[in-house]
Amino acid sequence: MKINRVFIGGWFQRTMLQLSELYDFLRCCDTQISLDKEKLNEYRKKLEIGKIDYGVDGEEFVTFTTSFGITVKLFEDGLIVLNSQNVSEDTLFADLDHLTDYYENRLTPAINYLFSLGAPVPKELANIETIYPYFVVCEDATHEEMSNLLSRTEKQKYFEFDNNKYDVIRGDKYYFINNKKQSIENISRYVEEQVFIREFKGQLHRYLNMHRIIWEKIDTVKENVRIRGADIVKFTSKLEGYAKTINLIEGRINQMGTYIDTREKIAKNDKELAEFLAISGYRYETLDNTLAYIKYLWSMTKNYVSSAQKLFDGIKQDVTSSSVRSLTIVTSMSTGAAIIDLFTESKPTFTSFGFIYFFLLAIIGWMSVKILNYVSNMKKYDVRDIEYDKDIK
Repeated sequence: MKINRVFIGGWFQRTMLQLSELYDFLRCCDTQISLDKEKLNEYRKKLEIGKIDYGVDGEEFVTFTTSFGITVKLFEDGLIVLNSQNVSEDTLFADLDHLTDYYENRLTPAINYLFSLGAPVPKELANIETIYPYFVVCEDATHEEMSNLLSRTEKQKYFEFDNNKYDVIRGDKYYFINNKKQSIENISRYVEEQVFIREFKGQLHRYLNMHRIIWEKIDTVKENVRIRGADIVKFTSKLEGYAKTINLIEGRINQMGTYIDTREKIAKNDKELAEFLAISGYRYETLDNTLAYIKYLWSMTKNYVSSAQKLFDGIKQDVTSSSVRSLTIVTSMSTGAAIIDLFTESKPTFTSFGFIYFFLLAIIGWMSVKILNYVSNMKKYDVRDIEYDKDIK
C-alpha cells in the first residue's frame, strides 16, 4: 500500500469579488481597502508562497504552492482545499498535523485579516471549534489495510463502497480512498465536493443548534412572570443582542442557496464526479430541503425575539408613565406650596430662616423623587405572554 496524498479543507461563503482580492494579496500583497501594509506583508510572508495560478473550471479559483510542499486551492464560492504529497504510512498523522497547522496558523489568520472589515461574524460562530474532514488517498491498498487505517483514527465506520475505479471507507472525520485507476484530478474533484457538502451541512447543523440556544435564552427572559422595573433595561438589552445575532445569521443563511445550485450544475456536468457522488448516496435536493427548513426556523426565531421586544417595550412604557405620574405629584405639591406662600405673605423678605426653609424644601423634594424612583424600580410588572407547547426540533 502507498499513501500518495492527504487533503483537508473548509468552506465559508464568499464571492468572485473576494477571490480577486485574495489573488491580489497573494500575488503582490495588494489591497484596495485600508489595512495595515506591514501586517499584510507579515501574513503573506508566513504563507511561503511559490507558484500562483488563476483558473476557471466550473468556478474561478486560485491555486498556489508553498515551500512546505503544500498546495492550496481557493474557489470563488469560499471553498478552500489543501493537499500535500509529502506523506507516507509511517508519518501519516504527523503529515496531517503539518497540513492542519499551516491551515490554522498561517492561511486562516491571513484570510481573516484580509476580510476583517465589513459585517462581523457573530461570536457564536467565531468561537466554534472546526472539525476538519481529512482525506487520505492510497494506492494498491487491500480492504484490510484500509480498515486498519480507520481503526487507527476512529473506531466507528460510517459507510464504505467500492467499484472498479476506487474504494472508500469513511469514519466521522476521516475518509480513506483507495485509488485503482482514477486520475488524481478526478479524486481531487471528489474531495473538493465532499469538503463543500460536509461544511455546508455542518454550518446548517450549527445554525440549528444556535436556534435552540437563542430560543431558550429568550424563553429565560420571558419566563419572569413578574419583573422589577430596575431589571427591564437589562432584559431589553439582552433581547437587542439576540436580535442582532439573529439578523447577522439570517443574512448568512439567505446566501447559501445560490452555492448549492452552482455546485449541483457543475457536478452534473462532470460525469466522473456525478458517478462518485451517486455511489456515495448524496443528493443535492436533500441539502436544499434542509436549508429551507433552517430558513423557516430562523424566521420563527426572528419573530419570537421581535414579539419579546414588543412585550418589554410595553412594560418600559408603563414604568415611564408611572415615573411621570410620581414626578407630577411632587411638582404639584411644590407648586401648591409656592402659591400658598404667595397669597399669605405681604411681600417677600430674605431671612436666614427663609434660606433654611428653601433648602429643607429642596431636600424633601429630592428625597421624594429618590423614594418614588426606588418604588418604581422595585415595583414588579406582569410579563403576560401566550404559552405554547414546544415542538420537537
